Amino acid sequence: MSVEASRTLLEKFWIIKDREKDLYYKTKEGLDAARKFAREYPGWRLINNERVLKLEKIPAHAQPFMGITDFTDKTDYVLFCALLIFLEDREDGEPFLLSELTDMMEAQLKPVMELDWTSFSMRRSLIRVMQFATGQGLLLLHEGNVETVSADIHQEVLYENTGLSRFFAVNFSFDTSGYSGWQDFERENLSEADTDRGRFRINRVYRELLACPAMYWESAEDADSLYLKNQRQWVSKYLEENLEGRLDIHRNAAFFVLDEEDTFGEVFPGPAALYDIVLLVCGSLRELAVRSPVPGESEHEERSESETGSGETVLIADSVFAGLLDNMAEKFHNAWSKELREMAADKRRALIMDYMEDWMLLRREDGYVRIFPGAFKFSGHYPKDYDLSKPAESRSKAGADADTDTDEKTVRRQKRKRTAKTDQGTVDEPVKKKRKQVEEKGRQEQMDGQLSLF
Repeated sequence: MSVEASRTLLEKFWIIKDREKDLYYKTKEGLDAARKFAREYPGWRLINNERVLKLEKIPAHAQPFMGITDFTDKTDYVLFCALLIFLEDREDGEPFLLSELTDMMEAQLKPVMELDWTSFSMRRSLIRVMQFATGQGLLLLHEGNVETVSADIHQEVLYENTGLSRFFAVNFSFDTSGYSGWQDFERENLSEADTDRGRFRINRVYRELLACPAMYWESAEDADSLYLKNQRQWVSKYLEENLEGRLDIHRNAAFFVLDEEDTFGEVFPGPAALYDIVLLVCGSLRELAVRSPVPGESEHEERSESETGSGETVLIADSVFAGLLDNMAEKFHNAWSKELREMAADKRRALIMDYMEDWMLLRREDGYVRIFPGAFKFSGHYPKDYDLSKPAESRSKAGADADTDTDEKTVRRQKRKRTAKTDQGTVDEPVKKKRKQVEEKGRQEQMDGQLSLF
């Protein structure tokens, strides 16, 4: 029961009793062990009261994939913070009109930014914030439709404050009023005495493993990697006892891996066609990495073959990577969905790269693409008897998935599962992201590098 409780708390932002009463009480049954694990290892605070259960999953380092996925602009975050301030002064169950909120926002945010409600993008930002707050349970919608604000800011909508906003934001033990960016929060932790030792280092290691798809280090003298390697037996034991996963450690990377039949959260590869394409890209990158030198690569050294595989990150010129994606699109044109086939080449490339960057498989740099070791843990191909002459929608699902084998392990991030094809055949490989990676059997070439996710 404690494993299930820990997994549920990791997977969900929070559990609201009024919304998920059965899950709330079921999770509470294993709460003592889950609280002990969260407090002693990642150092996360657990909120437990009669209204909500919430594990405050603060990461070791901020990553690009982190944040509120419903938000698309910085303005969304500014308006959301203003909403939280507005709700602080409201009683639980107190109703309010949208116009009251917008008036307060104009006054509250005047020193920070000028709100122009005649701007369509500003109104859409407000709509996203209100829809997110309602979806999270911070507000109850009583009357009206916030979508009407898209045309006219003077449209009224009646809401009720649930009182849960006081548990949404993290309460820090230090003053954050003078902070201007995420770097300030990391700097606060670094200001503590000897952060490479003691509980701070333990917290960092567990947070990287649990909140990211992988943990990476560049130097053999990296303090966190030394702790992980020296304490691998105990770290593995605690992870297995509390989450039923396995710790895989490579020379420059570590992964918390789950069995394919026992995953939770979002996983890679997922159900969309884009996931299959990324597997094909990873396979092509592995082929490039085997060659010496790699075309368009400015940093490369001969890989040493070992049980785990090792190497460096690979830096590929933008034009070379774009060519790889375009060649793949031409070669496998019919195997892809109609949407991807008809998508403009630049948009398709951006979509694939955004996804891979979100999963920490690569990072775009000035004129180059840096490939991280996570990308070399995957390799996709179509079965030899897969008919590429017909468009994907004309083939039966049964024919496409006929030779699926389920023999691999997975890494988790937070939600989903997908049949994927690796260089050893077709396998079912859910992964850990935000997010999570798959363990390959046998000997494989793998690049060293850095990566992260949850």
